[in-house]
Amino acid sequence: MDPAKLIEVLRATLDPGQREQAEQQLTEIHKIIGFSPVLLQLLMGDQVDMPVRQAGAVYMKNMVTQFWADREAENPGDPVPFSIHEQDRAAIRENIIEAIIQAPELIRLQLCVCISHIFKHDFPGRWPTVVEKIALYVRADNHGVLMGGLMALYQLVKVYEYKRLDERKAFDDTMTAMLPLLYERIVHLLPDQTELSNLIQKQILKIFYAFTQNFLPLDTITREVFTQWMEVFRQIVDRDVPPETNQIDEDDRPELAWWKVKKWAAHILSRLFERYGSPGNVTKEYSDFADWYLKSFSGGILQVFMKVLDQYQRKIYTAPRVIQQALNYINEGIGHAFSWGFIKPHVQTMISNVIFPLMCHSDEDEELWNTNPHEYIRIKYDVFEDFFSPVMAAQTVFYTAAAKRKEVLNKAMGFCMSVLTGPNVEPRQKDGALHMIGAVAEVLLKRKIYKDQVELMLTNHVFPAFTCEQGYLRAKACWVIRSFSKLKYKNPMNLTNAIELIKACHCTDKDLPVRVEAAMALQMLITDQEKAKNYLKPHIKEIVLELLKVIRETENDDLTGVMQKFVCTYVDDMIPVAVEMTTHLAETFAQVLSGDFDDSEEKAITALGILNTMETILNVMEDQKEIITQLEGIVLNVIGMILQQQMIDFYDEVLSLIYSLTSTQISHHMWEVFGMIYQMFQKDGRDYFTDMMPALHNYITVDTEAFLANPHHIQVIYEMCKAVLTGDEGEDAECHAAKLLEVILLQCPGKVDHVVPSFVELVLQRLTRDVQSSELRTMCLQVVIAALYYNTPLLLDTLSKIQLPNVQVPFLAQFLKQWLNDTDCFLGLHDRKISVLGLCSLINTPNTRPEEISAISSQILPAALLLFKGLKRAYTSRAQDNSDSDSDDDEDEEGDGDEEVLDSDEDDIDESGKEYLEKLEKSVNGDDTDSDDDYSDDGREETALESFQTPIDEENTPVDEYIGFKNILIHLQQSDPNWYNALTSGLDNEQRKELEDVFKLADQRRAVAESKQIEERGGYSFTTTSVPQSFNFGGN
Repeated sequence: MDPAKLIEVLRATLDPGQREQAEQQLTEIHKIIGFSPVLLQLLMGDQVDMPVRQAGAVYMKNMVTQFWADREAENPGDPVPFSIHEQDRAAIRENIIEAIIQAPELIRLQLCVCISHIFKHDFPGRWPTVVEKIALYVRADNHGVLMGGLMALYQLVKVYEYKRLDERKAFDDTMTAMLPLLYERIVHLLPDQTELSNLIQKQILKIFYAFTQNFLPLDTITREVFTQWMEVFRQIVDRDVPPETNQIDEDDRPELAWWKVKKWAAHILSRLFERYGSPGNVTKEYSDFADWYLKSFSGGILQVFMKVLDQYQRKIYTAPRVIQQALNYINEGIGHAFSWGFIKPHVQTMISNVIFPLMCHSDEDEELWNTNPHEYIRIKYDVFEDFFSPVMAAQTVFYTAAAKRKEVLNKAMGFCMSVLTGPNVEPRQKDGALHMIGAVAEVLLKRKIYKDQVELMLTNHVFPAFTCEQGYLRAKACWVIRSFSKLKYKNPMNLTNAIELIKACHCTDKDLPVRVEAAMALQMLITDQEKAKNYLKPHIKEIVLELLKVIRETENDDLTGVMQKFVCTYVDDMIPVAVEMTTHLAETFAQVLSGDFDDSEEKAITALGILNTMETILNVMEDQKEIITQLEGIVLNVIGMILQQQMIDFYDEVLSLIYSLTSTQISHHMWEVFGMIYQMFQKDGRDYFTDMMPALHNYITVDTEAFLANPHHIQVIYEMCKAVLTGDEGEDAECHAAKLLEVILLQCPGKVDHVVPSFVELVLQRLTRDVQSSELRTMCLQVVIAALYYNTPLLLDTLSKIQLPNVQVPFLAQFLKQWLNDTDCFLGLHDRKISVLGLCSLINTPNTRPEEISAISSQILPAALLLFKGLKRAYTSRAQDNSDSDSDDDEDEEGDGDEEVLDSDEDDIDESGKEYLEKLEKSVNGDDTDSDDDYSDDGREETALESFQTPIDEENTPVDEYIGFKNILIHLQQSDPNWYNALTSGLDNEQRKELEDVFKLADQRRAVAESKQIEERGGYSFTTTSVPQSFNFGGN
């Protein structure tokens, strides 16, 4: 491979005019042995200009991720797909760490992706010496070499970060050797306060975090080792940052190496306490460790974090993420009596001097509010921002302390009231006090002493805030009302006043964030206050149309949830505005998709919310056929846009919309969409087959006549199912494909004879290949059983003619054997019912029945009895579920809430959380004892496929498996006694008793069915006769 030639080809990829030809050349030459090592050498050399090296790095990354692992041919006889030759792989393994060390930042990032992929496939087996090589570079005095070695090690650690314990053995052994070296390096670097030294320290901390955040291998990290590392983390958090960093703009300081290393040290300390050091809240293997940790470290670390907060209150700059992690650590400590002892003396100062200022409207908030309200809204409602926000951390600490520790709430509420009633209270301080009160609303409503005063507090301090000139205070007033949405108002006028104030904010306020917060408050009020729901009813059109404008202006996902709540709550009131709303939503969807959509996760989430809201409107308007017809045209434009532009991100939602539009009727336009679904499936939609299933089921069952009128329809379904059952979409998709074939057979009795052979051959062909799950095996069998029930002679004839490669045994015998062996694998109601109906078809075969059926005569009734046992449990379970859902009533929580408060010497132990952690850990480690071996069949094993109903599943179906089974056997006893004896002679006494029970149940079900029919006809009809006044009992 000529390096100069390769450089020219890579350079050509940067020129739009030559790119296509250059990429074609690369495709042709990348399979040549020697290509990849030469490419890596080019990346390592300084003589090649940077754009070309970058292009080469990206190509290298794509090569390694696509072609590193050995691959096999999909089918025997197919050519083996290309993978990088082992000779080249060895050369790359030999040089890639050196390449990472030498490469500039942009190239290094691509190479780190490469080495991560190589570790996944080659460590430790093909690359046992890599750890020694990394250790060599980690020992280097040159900081650049050291950093490169650490980055390589970090990629190895990331590969094992979430691995199960049984998969980590070789890796943990590696880290046993590496940790002392890392400790030695970081201790050596601690006194060095240069930027590069801090960046290296940060990289070591990132390695330690990735190694320990999910598992703490106590054999590798002994108590002695752990103590050494804890001292390192403590020192890093505790040490001062160089004063010259204060010359940097405050917005840029968090990105400085000195603050980043502090952030990682604080992050590790918080994680270790939460995951392994919190007695009563850890899994069993860490119980002793947690007790030791709490007594040995929590006090010292709390002192360091209290110092961090003290610096903040003294107006010394502290990076927000460091404050956040300090508060997270304190939050964990509140629940333990030992650590609470260190926190308690400082808690009131912390609340007034740290938590309160953090919860006040800040300069940053004010700037965003005035200059970019859309960004203000995005940040305030972004759940991911909450994970990193010191404000949310402060709110959590305040809530935990107020809810769990005596005296905290009392003094804190006193502080808040002193702020609110102060003579010269600043608006921002008022905002902070209201923020604190709203943050503990749940606790206040549980404590009798406060619950009775909340309404007065709202009227005195919150209602007046609605008229403040500061928009952020009006927004906070809406938020506080929302936080207290469960309050039982004693004076109905106060509730009316609150609703009216919030409605006015939503519909008329000049500030967008206020209108957003008011909409959220309205949602909670109609959820928790019946009077609010009724009060807003006359105004709902105005509210909803204003909300549509706000959604369009903000593109906020939470607001689409508010809209869905309104739509579901005020169904009748939505009828006049449904078309206008859907039109508005469709236009907003188009607006969201325009612009920089590809780079915006928030826009994608908002677009999804809009589609979900449109689906909600369709669902609640389901019975309004005229409205649905108008909505269909609007929604079809959105569906067409998504399918034509192949917007894969929205396929789930677009298929839900198609399902909604086909649930009660299928128009001519929707049959055109059926063709679009098939095109989507053929292009790039195979992965979405299970999501297509509900809509495809509608096309078959809602208008069966139209489905059968065009032979192309059934052909399309068959082709899709065939592609799934012969492809590699996975067994869940294959189960859905088989189910769809079964639905057609049961939905179209006597009308699809021509497809029975191809359906049966397709599923039997699948059964000749490896099947992992009993679900797929029984689902394929069910298609054959459905064909047996559909037309027994046709199925028997089909099985006698089918010929598949590598199958010598007659298909009928093999099918019957597999079916009877798997009787216990049929679960739920439908699967058992169709299996019983299939057995009835077998029993009911005439004297000329095939010998294969006669040969298994003694096994048929025992199999049926096993199915009837399961059916009885399943019917009982369904009746119980229906009964439970009817009797579910929410109960008001009573009590004064003090039972949840802890004394200073009490620990907060989360038993349910601990149990969940242990179960999770067991499942992750592969030793979950609550496995299939302990499975108890209570009839509740309905699968997702049960929801795809067929005529035999309908509530008033004339097909009753119990009655049919009894009728056939009684008839056989008279008409074919020899066959009847062959079926019943092998039954033991217990089985005969079970058969009697099935017959009794059949009689009961017949009586119930007859009663229902009489009831539906209007009840019994009695002939009126005159009643004699006296009776002659003597008979004269």
